[in-house]
Amino acid sequence: MSVIEREGSRLVYRYDDEQVWIEPWGANSLRVRATKLDAMPREDWALIPQPEIPADITVSQEEGVIQNGKIKAVISMGGLLTVYNGNGEKLLAEYARNRRDLFAHTCSALEVEAREFKPIPGGDYHLTARFESLDENERIYGMGQYQQPYLNLKGVDIELAHRNSQASVPFALSSLGYGLLWNNPGVGRAVFGKNITSFEALSTKQLDYWVTAGDSPAEIVERYASVTGTVPMMPDYAMGFWQCKLRYQTQEELLNVAREYKKRGLPISVIVVDFFHWPLQGDWRFDPVYWPDPDAMIRELKEMGIELMVSIWPTVDFRSENYREMLEKGYLIRTDRGVRVAMTFQGPTIHYDATNPGARAYLWQKAKKNYYDKGVRLFWLDEAEPEYSVYDFDNYRYHLGPNVQIGNLYPRMYAQTFYEGMEQAGQKNIINLLRCAWAGSQKYGALVWSGDIASSFESLRNQFAAGLNMGLAGIPWWTTDIGGFHGGDPNDPAFRELLIRWFQYGAFCPVMRLHGDREPKQPQHGATGGATCLSGADNEVWSFGEDAYTICRKYMTLRERMKPYIEKLMREAHENGTPVIRPLFYDYPAEEEAWRIEDQFMFGPSVLVAPILHAGVTQRRVYLPLGTQWREYETGQVYNGGEWIDVQAPLDSIPVFIRDFEQMPF
Repeated sequence: MSVIEREGSRLVYRYDDEQVWIEPWGANSLRVRATKLDAMPREDWALIPQPEIPADITVSQEEGVIQNGKIKAVISMGGLLTVYNGNGEKLLAEYARNRRDLFAHTCSALEVEAREFKPIPGGDYHLTARFESLDENERIYGMGQYQQPYLNLKGVDIELAHRNSQASVPFALSSLGYGLLWNNPGVGRAVFGKNITSFEALSTKQLDYWVTAGDSPAEIVERYASVTGTVPMMPDYAMGFWQCKLRYQTQEELLNVAREYKKRGLPISVIVVDFFHWPLQGDWRFDPVYWPDPDAMIRELKEMGIELMVSIWPTVDFRSENYREMLEKGYLIRTDRGVRVAMTFQGPTIHYDATNPGARAYLWQKAKKNYYDKGVRLFWLDEAEPEYSVYDFDNYRYHLGPNVQIGNLYPRMYAQTFYEGMEQAGQKNIINLLRCAWAGSQKYGALVWSGDIASSFESLRNQFAAGLNMGLAGIPWWTTDIGGFHGGDPNDPAFRELLIRWFQYGAFCPVMRLHGDREPKQPQHGATGGATCLSGADNEVWSFGEDAYTICRKYMTLRERMKPYIEKLMREAHENGTPVIRPLFYDYPAEEEAWRIEDQFMFGPSVLVAPILHAGVTQRRVYLPLGTQWREYETGQVYNGGEWIDVQAPLDSIPVFIRDFEQMPF
């Protein structure tokens, strides 16, 4: 016999060895947990503890009901959970096919559980949570960054794991009017099928998800941000143009590039020293052979109005000056079997243990002494091929020992290392550039870039979808390597076209950053330290021919003029969790057409961007939402909303339309 009862503001269901908790967690929201352990685990993972909210709870012989504002959950005596909005419309319903209730529509000899806990050695469970697909026309967004072109994720199978260019941030926004956070960092899968929606964790101790109901996408996303955190306020200098390549080999090479930008009168905010500027991985300092006076370098850059960002890797070479001490103090990850090596790139290495507060403090002190105290305020926390550490089942143990439940937390705790350190140093506007993130990473200043992606129009289309879904998953700071990372010859006309179209799109991303490993590679410049890691060809805006340079200069200048507007967008992201870039439906949820469009986006509430995402295209169709007039930026022509129009897009421009144009600052 099942038992449903009220315990304070919580509705509790018990049957056999399972207990289920349903409780308010923020306005119009509920947290659902279940376990088959003796006691419910108390980790909150991505969720920020909330003040207790008195909920409306009733228990009868048939069911238990809990309501918190616009959301209501009902659990039957058979253990089946259904979630409704304030209008009584069904939002979520667990999928089960068993004979626990012989008179329910779910009665079946299949014996499929809604909350399936399969025990695995060591005390954890392989968990699958299943929900009915209530509407085949439902649209699903968010979930993080995936290398596929679909903005709408209905019908998509998603791996809940981090790889280079893939970031799992498991918050789903539904067109039915709900948002769901799969609050479980265990590696697994999410499938948004036509018949069933399912979430899976390969190893966990509990089911844990948070669900909210809202009247608009903005309300849902902002409610999610209120329980997982928002980004800091982005500093003014980071809103402009960032210059980067793989890789600047010497101090003089980097300074010459910065000087050339200033000589040409080009706006530039940040320049980046990428990986292997150190002697060995784990030294976390400039190699004095190639970077002899970093203090003077940073001072000159600041005099030019340019901030320096440095790359930090979590890997420690066995030969590093810090390896022995970190080993003795338990600051390095362990392996379950075999040699204690996680990577062999440029030497045998092991990662520092970001789950260990002592290890986080140790790494920060090294970075503070050798970078921060010299004036560096921006850190590029490269995950050093994160798929090695959190992807396949055996290699989870590199970070986590036998407990793989927290497999997706490492990227967030990596960012936490530098956020905590800079916060203690008195810095408030903190930015950490990362390749991966999980739910809640945003509150640690995570600026996610989409990893080592291909230089192709197909790849550009993937990044377009990835950036929008990252914003809807609560990560408003996002960027991509303009031009793609792998390959790309600056002298190839086809690549120059791609670079131009990507650059135009990049001008309207949350952060505009030129990066890539261009061809052909430069010759080796030395025999020690990072010199054996070859650099790519030139990747500055003047590297792609005069025509491309003229277009790049045009969009760099436009980006600079937009900074007052961008500052407003960044403040909204900081205060409310509002995505900087978002699909049209975010601002126009009442328009069915806005939900169907997957190749346009809003850059804040006033700028509509329709980038060119295919080679050889010089015109395209654009939909302009209802309720306002739109001015085309290039021509000044004004259009009424609610129309599809055909617009020209020669190589030197992409279609951009402005609403409220009388008040726009550019």
